[in-house]
Amino acid sequence: MVKHFLEIDDLTVDEITEILDRAESNDVNQILKRKSVVLLFEKPSSRTRQSMENAVVQLGGNSIYVRPDETGIDERESAEDVAKTLSLFDVAIAARVFDHSKLTRMANASSVPVINLLSDQTHPIQTLADLLTLRQSLKKKKKLKVSYIGDPNNVSRPLAIALNMFGNTLNLSHPKGYGLSASDLNKFESGNVKVNLVDDPKLAAENADVIYTDTWYSMGQEDQKDQRVKDFKDYQINSELMSRANAEAIFMHCLPAHRGLEVTDEVIDGPQSVVWKQAENRMHTARGLLSYLCE
Repeated sequence: MVKHFLEIDDLTVDEITEILDRAESNDVNQILKRKSVVLLFEKPSSRTRQSMENAVVQLGGNSIYVRPDETGIDERESAEDVAKTLSLFDVAIAARVFDHSKLTRMANASSVPVINLLSDQTHPIQTLADLLTLRQSLKKKKKLKVSYIGDPNNVSRPLAIALNMFGNTLNLSHPKGYGLSASDLNKFESGNVKVNLVDDPKLAAENADVIYTDTWYSMGQEDQKDQRVKDFKDYQINSELMSRANAEAIFMHCLPAHRGLEVTDEVIDGPQSVVWKQAENRMHTARGLLSYLCE
């Protein structure tokens, strides 16, 4: 049976642990030798493309990057037909899309694994890198206070689910009017996913082991920039906010960062920042994921 990776909870705790173990292993099997993985990008990304292409190469394979104008999912042909066609040539389809439903439809039609490289709903491949970074940075900690301060988005959603899977709970702090959607809350409730909502970012940061943030406005939200910058100004991660966290706390950001907005230079470039390890781990966890799905 084909195993797809569209949501972080498509994997079990044991499967995630296996993938993280593979990501850290120096024994890299050339499982993709003389095979190809196609990368479909409706939205550009330097980290996602570089990490996936390098992961494929390290496994002995070849990656094929496809621009949105070359395929035109649901424009030139349906998501189902794209998946059926690419399944004939490639051992995996990795796609970065605006609309998550395209991934679901592709997975239903594909005879090879479909991997979510980001959608409007979720960014599970980022979550794998986050989990590896947490494991490497906070080895002695089993119970973590992880505080996500900023815009609840497709990064915070899978992070909340993953933390619950491993026995932890995400603290979420954001301005009024920017909370989780009703569908998110319903999904969390049905999956027994707990999230602590903390209005005051200072309280969220208090004694935290991890402070995590993301951009205040995402791709496609540029027209909302001025309003969002105004609304989120009290949620900036700066030295004063970091000082409220544990002395050994780490700072995380999935990048790209808007310096001077959601985070200051002194934090992102400071000793508590693990953002560059986080970015590098995108490649290692992509390699671990591909080796697991394609073996």
